[in-house]
Amino acid sequence: MSTKIGNKSLKKAHHFFAIGLSFKTANIDLRGEFSLNDSMQHALFLDAKENNLQDLIIINTCNRTELYAWAKNAEILTNLLCKHSGGKKNIFERIGYCYKDDEGINHLFRVGTGLESQILGDFEIISQIKQGFYRSKKMGLAQGYLERLTNAVIQASKRIKTETEISSGATSVAYASVQYILKNIEDISSKNILLFGTGKIGTNTCENLVKHTKNDHITLINRTQARAEKIAGKFPVIVKPYGELTSLIHDADVLVVATGAQKPTISEDLIHKTKPLLILDLSIPRNVSSKVNNLKNIKVVHLDELSQITDATFEKRKKYIPKAEIIIEEVKAEFLIWLKHRKYIPALNAFKKKITVSKKEEEQVTQYLNNCFGYQKKQQIAQKITGQIAAYLRENPQCAEETIELIEDVFQLTSEKSYQR
Repeated sequence: MSTKIGNKSLKKAHHFFAIGLSFKTANIDLRGEFSLNDSMQHALFLDAKENNLQDLIIINTCNRTELYAWAKNAEILTNLLCKHSGGKKNIFERIGYCYKDDEGINHLFRVGTGLESQILGDFEIISQIKQGFYRSKKMGLAQGYLERLTNAVIQASKRIKTETEISSGATSVAYASVQYILKNIEDISSKNILLFGTGKIGTNTCENLVKHTKNDHITLINRTQARAEKIAGKFPVIVKPYGELTSLIHDADVLVVATGAQKPTISEDLIHKTKPLLILDLSIPRNVSSKVNNLKNIKVVHLDELSQITDATFEKRKKYIPKAEIIIEEVKAEFLIWLKHRKYIPALNAFKKKITVSKKEEEQVTQYLNNCFGYQKKQQIAQKITGQIAAYLRENPQCAEETIELIEDVFQLTSEKSYQR
């Protein structure tokens, strides 16, 4: 219900929502249906503006697709996700989740610090959140409290990495992939490794391959050769044209697929081999056709299988979860206090304006006050009174709501609340 202030009705306050799905609720194929590529995200942002959203961040990784925003209701976000991805709403209602207000904020903290990752302590997720925020800001959808919240999550992530060892060992899909290759392919330094795809995971995997396999003839291929050459400028790899993909697969011992395509890019028609080939599909949705699994001498390992691999440090990392949760609570508490105080600013500004500038019917009183105190003195009095109210609200948060309501009622304020939290 809307709240009545004087004779005017204010819009229902917005709430913070986190909606989405992850590896915990959906398998790799279902996650693929709701995955958002760059063009889908752009369209979703434009649609969000049409829905009058001011703060929105999209997190789209191999493990999860999530929307975080302040909105009137969660259905706005659910509709946006289902409309702009390939997912159906009835499927989302079965595998998706929704967290509201403090639970939603807490979820973002846990995601951003790697506590909700498939590989505990995944250090790549925070950079993906940063990228998500920068994209929101570029699209004009970081106009409210999103920047403060994102910075708080980044702060918690830094503290957890500094004060605990939860990110030790295999904490990324890229690293886990290379460890799998090392354990399953003998004499890897002499084998032919082909990496197809230059996205975030592809780039990180390339770095780990170079670092851990000691292989000096890793081949990198991408539909856009310029992007592959850009990565080759950072790592000692060989770049080949996309047109040579079939022949390169024929010669490969290991194929790592990490493209951003929405449909399979590796079909059974591309593979003509008599010797064994290990294929690691790190893409969401799957980029290796399911029919490839039926080919002789071919072993396909998908993302979720790699993420389940744990090394000797996993149990050690789990011991640091309680400490990480304490850090999250400390940083989150600071943000929530800031947020609670910020929500009263519209009412305080309206109050200050009210006692500083009078209506036409109060001109005689205003003239008298100006004669007695002068306009500048009146401004100082208004500032002092407003400051005292703000201080009271900080010191007595349990009385904040009724205090603001009383001020609004007595002074008949109509502060803009359409975007209050």
